[in-house]
Amino acid sequence: MPLAPHPALTAFTTEAEALAAALSGLPEERFDAPTRCVPWTLRDLLGHVHMTIGRVPGMLAAPAPADGDGALVTAAGYYRPDERFSAATNAVRVDGARELAAGFGSGRELVRELAAGCARVAAAVAAEPADRRVRTRHGDPMTLDDFMTTRVVELAVHGLDAAEALGRPAWLTDRAAEVVLGLLFAGGQRAALAATGWDPVTCLAKATGRAGLNDTEREIVSVHGIRWLALG
Repeated sequence: MPLAPHPALTAFTTEAEALAAALSGLPEERFDAPTRCVPWTLRDLLGHVHMTIGRVPGMLAAPAPADGDGALVTAAGYYRPDERFSAATNAVRVDGARELAAGFGSGRELVRELAAGCARVAAAVAAEPADRRVRTRHGDPMTLDDFMTTRVVELAVHGLDAAEALGRPAWLTDRAAEVVLGLLFAGGQRAALAATGWDPVTCLAKATGRAGLNDTEREIVSVHGIRWLALG
């Protein structure tokens, strides 16, 4: 039986490759650039992304949740504002990323391992059906494709953060923009882009709180069914 297609997998792979290409030749001192994700430096931010991607193999190695073992959580539901984004959980998230990043000999080494980790994850995910169930570290049962959508969010949104820290144009890929903006707008990302006149980078920045919204813009995105995601 052929495996079900993975709508999020191509976006994950292309965005991971774009991030690695943008950062692979970065001078070492630039990894200490501050980011808007205070108190992280760029190095810490990449440690966080590495950590979030690195959870996938363990999830796939664990038994799949049974059909009757709780209602499936969607990709949007994964970002609901509960204890996973509390001050205590965020403190663990911040410290864990910094500790992981500090374990690498250089920023370039961290980028290389992040790229290799993403490639390993992509290969492992491709070997599974898209509707295979997994359980997140928060206890949510999800389909693998929905969980991988959240990993595209991590790469895309933190890619914007990394580009901003370096003073560079964002490298958001078309595939990742389609997946993430499709998640963010219940009314469809194409309609939202047409109504606002924004390019995908601007739209993603505004929809995730990385750029301000005036009252008119807030009304427009509300009409198009924006989902305000809780992001740590």
